[in-house]
Amino acid sequence: MKKLDMGAQTPQETESQYAALCFRRTGKNEHEVLLITSRDTGRWVIPKGWPMKGKSGSQCALREAFEEAGVEGLPWPMPIGVYAYDKVLTAGVQPCIVSVYPVEVDRMRNEFPEKGQRERKWFKPKKAAEKVDEPELRSLIKSFDPGKAGKALGSSDA
Repeated sequence: MKKLDMGAQTPQETESQYAALCFRRTGKNEHEVLLITSRDTGRWVIPKGWPMKGKSGSQCALREAFEEAGVEGLPWPMPIGVYAYDKVLTAGVQPCIVSVYPVEVDRMRNEFPEKGQRERKWFKPKKAAEKVDEPELRSLIKSFDPGKAGKALGSSDA
């Protein structure tokens, strides 16, 4: 497969994306993770997308969570980690590094831009980790703890 021609960039140059690890608390020290299906392959993924002018990483992650899954909530101001994957585009493959921002879900809208294009489903963390293909994302989901100290609860740049 031919690499994507990004103009002045070399085809192997890695692009940045921002993702939302959407979660809801289900009890004391328990939570669930929201996964969505990709539009092209139907694989289980988390909402993610390209940087947006004038928006921080956490703001981009929250925007993608709304557009792709109807999520409204509070993003954490700092990512919990990154993972790599190859984005398949019509012009070829683009290597991406994705910064993952937790988003505590307050509300799920029934109407959102990509409704009907994706399935969305809540999973316990262990099951969610088993459903995603990327090993680094699997590890982030397994190790994610919303009760972890230092998350700056209530603070956000969104």
